[in-house]
Amino acid sequence: MYEHIDDSWICGRYGEDEPWMSGAVNPPVFENSLFTFPTANALADGLAAEDENYVYSRGTNPTVDVLQRKIAALERAERAKCFASGMGAIAATISSLVSAGDQVIVVGAVYGPTTQFLRYLEKFGVSHTTVHTDNPAVLDSVVTTRSRVLYLESPSYMRYGVIDLRAFAGWARERGLTTVMDNTWATPIFQKPLTMGVDLVVHSLSKYIGGHSDLVGGVVAGPSRLIRPLALTEYQLYGAALSAHEAAKAIKGLRTLPVRMPAHQERGLRVAEFLVKHPAIRAVNHPGLPGHPGHELARAQMTGFSSVFSLELDTEDITEVARFVDALRHFRIGVSWGGFESLVSAPALTTQESVRATMGIPVGLVRLSVGLEDADTLVADLAEALATS
Repeated sequence: MYEHIDDSWICGRYGEDEPWMSGAVNPPVFENSLFTFPTANALADGLAAEDENYVYSRGTNPTVDVLQRKIAALERAERAKCFASGMGAIAATISSLVSAGDQVIVVGAVYGPTTQFLRYLEKFGVSHTTVHTDNPAVLDSVVTTRSRVLYLESPSYMRYGVIDLRAFAGWARERGLTTVMDNTWATPIFQKPLTMGVDLVVHSLSKYIGGHSDLVGGVVAGPSRLIRPLALTEYQLYGAALSAHEAAKAIKGLRTLPVRMPAHQERGLRVAEFLVKHPAIRAVNHPGLPGHPGHELARAQMTGFSSVFSLELDTEDITEVARFVDALRHFRIGVSWGGFESLVSAPALTTQESVRATMGIPVGLVRLSVGLEDADTLVADLAEALATS
């Protein structure tokens, strides 16, 4: 349905030619909490299909709708639903697919709070099993008659391994599981999982889509048969509604996304290429590097690479890791990523050892988010920090 629409058009004008916009170059921000109706029966009809009618902004809002239509088009999905955070989208999506006694199968390392949420679901009788493999046949040993969801990220969390989406999505479909994938790293500009058989895609809008570290939001995109029940139930009951103001920021972020992502890619690869040759670095986990084990698969599945990756210092001393992070001047220390500013974080300093062990994260692993500053400046910063730490 979107085959003949290019992504730049979608990020720009697509979905903005509504009569109520009156030709405005920026979609109006609908700040109202509710919408009124001419008759009592009209209100009743609106409530009966609240996912398609403007009744109360906890459910639908015209500004948010513009953003949802754009993201659905970018992901080649029938529908999308936006949330107040990425975790709001992830939690509601998983909840919509499972009941007590069901199992979620997780492939590889995924976003830490996602794992925390899956552990939280254990109190309601929903289990999860994590399998680190690049071969979907291995999952046959853990799948049961109560397996409902296959959850994954590609590239994976912190180690940035690449998963064969067609193979794993095909395995899940043959066994009646719904595949859910976090596509935040690549964005829809560089990767479209639904076209490779994945059922639902989730994003943190706070990262590259927003692009300026000034909003928190999330989204899930996929077929109407899965999005509509979620929109009517979990979205409404969890109350994690994206505000019109945050949606407006995300819409503006989308307008520059096709330009920003190649710029992030260029700077990220420039920094990674420097690090992979440095004697103090044990490994660089960036799927855009030819030496990365998933490089060829990544090139087959993606049209580009973002600028979040990890390096592994040649040390098992946590104090040396802290010294390196503190020595950086242009990489600011903080969580999240995808904005203009370059960021650094070290899981060994912030994550429990048992959690790191589960995800296979060594002490010396450091995550970099390369922003849009001059690449030579960032390389010089890293070189100095490596020399002095």
